[in-house]
Amino acid sequence: MRVLIPNLGSTSLKYQLLETQNEEVLARGKIDRIGGSESQLTAWDASTRLESRTVAQVPDHRAAIKILTEHLAGLGTGSRAGGIEAIGFKAVHAGPRYCGSFLVDDALVAAMQDFVPVAPVHNPIYIQAMQIFREILPRIPMVAVFETGFHATMPERAYTYGVPPEWREKHGVRRYGFHGSSHRYIAQRVPELLHRSAEGLQLVSCHLGGSSSLTAIHNGKSVDTSFGFSPQSGLEQSSRSGDLDPFAVLRVMEKENLTPTKVRELLCKQSGLLGISGLSNDVRDLEKGMKVGNARAALALNVFVYEVKKCIGAYAAAMGGLDAVAFAGGIGENSWLVRKQVCEGLEFLGIHLDIEANSAVGHGDRIISQASSRTAVLIVYTNEELMVARETVKVLT
Repeated sequence: MRVLIPNLGSTSLKYQLLETQNEEVLARGKIDRIGGSESQLTAWDASTRLESRTVAQVPDHRAAIKILTEHLAGLGTGSRAGGIEAIGFKAVHAGPRYCGSFLVDDALVAAMQDFVPVAPVHNPIYIQAMQIFREILPRIPMVAVFETGFHATMPERAYTYGVPPEWREKHGVRRYGFHGSSHRYIAQRVPELLHRSAEGLQLVSCHLGGSSSLTAIHNGKSVDTSFGFSPQSGLEQSSRSGDLDPFAVLRVMEKENLTPTKVRELLCKQSGLLGISGLSNDVRDLEKGMKVGNARAALALNVFVYEVKKCIGAYAAAMGGLDAVAFAGGIGENSWLVRKQVCEGLEFLGIHLDIEANSAVGHGDRIISQASSRTAVLIVYTNEELMVARETVKVLT
């Protein structure tokens, strides 16, 4: 089955077209600067041939999706919209009813709409995209693979908050967890790299990037995760606050006479690593700032590393042991410094990093711990699109 997986940002549309029978990428690319004065289409076909060209102004995502479908149709990969037989969305949040993968229908879109205030950065753009694709390609089945789905295996003690029961029952207030497609891939890939079964494996998966989360994975299943009710929780995100005492929010709202809408904007766009550093929400900029003596940049990195390290220790305790730690995501894959600082001081958990392997410039999944290390440390180049494609096929077949 040929499955299109669109990945949407506020000003971008990335995509992959996969043939799931042999899990081959038939085409991939992106449209950048949506809404700007000049947009860019960058695309690769199955032979890895690169095409990059400036396209006329792309005013919105509707125009971008139309360009995308026309581009795929022109590749000659089939008779139906460039060979598209299904569309899989890496959807984020629709509450307790939709912790898994489901056909896109009106009820699902309505549930996502209800949770827009909880996931204001992610839900609106995917709701819009689903509606556009349904209009442009009305006969193509569409599946929403929710990021919460992988964490549906968490025990009740891990997802329950100490709030009034009607909050849980009426409003779905609980720990959900996100980055499910990434953590699912890591849960499957690490046993392959270690040449052992997932059964019995005690793994902490660290998806670190513009959005970051850790998951405790035991026997291949999520048993706890750092994200909570919303994607604004857990670790300090690039510009989102992470975990925060709710009474701090209530106090500032009262003192500054702030509306929920304004507070939501501040916590989503001016907090996290950006809020601590006052410099940037990008770890690469923070590392440069730290090198030239920027104390706030150094503090932001120290806070981030400390929270990751603390979480690894907590999850080792939750699982009763630790066999492996895997780093993924833009930061996890590329920042040797963050990996080094996270692992420092965790020798009591059997973690002994190979300094040369960690700092070496390399590509592909690999082990970066010493051969004698009781706990393996790995870099995994996560493949969320593949997980979405597999889940889409499961739903449709």
